[in-house]
Parts: sequence; C-alpha cells; structure tokens
Amino acid sequence: MSDDIIVCRCEDIKLSEIRGHIEQGAHTTEEIKRRCRCGMGPCQGRTCMPIVAQELSKATGKSVGEIQLPTFRQPTAAIKLGALTGGDGDD
Repeated sequence: MSDDIIVCRCEDIKLSEIRGHIEQGAHTTEEIKRRCRCGMGPCQGRTCMPIVAQELSKATGKSVGEIQLPTFRQPTAAIKLGALTGGDGDD
C-alpha cells in the first residue's frame, strides 16, 4: 500500500504516519491510538484499526489475530431521566 493512503478517515491519518509511529517503537494499537488519535473519531476505529493491525503484524512478526484491537465503545450523551419515561426531559 502507498504511504499516501488515508487509513483513518475520521482523524485524517495517513499510512505513512502509522508506519512512522511503528518505526519509533509503537507496537500496539493502543500506543498508536494515543500517539496520533487514529481510531478516536466517530467510527471508534472500526475502519482503520484492522489496517493498523496489519501494519503491526508486518513489523512485529505476530499474526493479525495476535494483535489486540482497542475496545469499541458506543458514543454516549447525558440525557435527563424524564426523556426516558416519556416526559419532556425537564424532570
């Protein structure tokens, strides 16, 4: 794959950035996520982390299955209890 390919569309991270972080010693998906925010956008890494895992697999010699992906979490927002009970949410 070309270094110019955008791996993380949410955070606009190119493959060259991912490879650079791996060369600098990032050997887990969590390390890469912390260094460049890859996987921290609205998709929570669902589209980019498999590619990151492939790159880590090549660099570390581990199989893709051995690379632990970050935990995907649903986005949440605080709501008022009344909104859940059919009220107007002002309760």
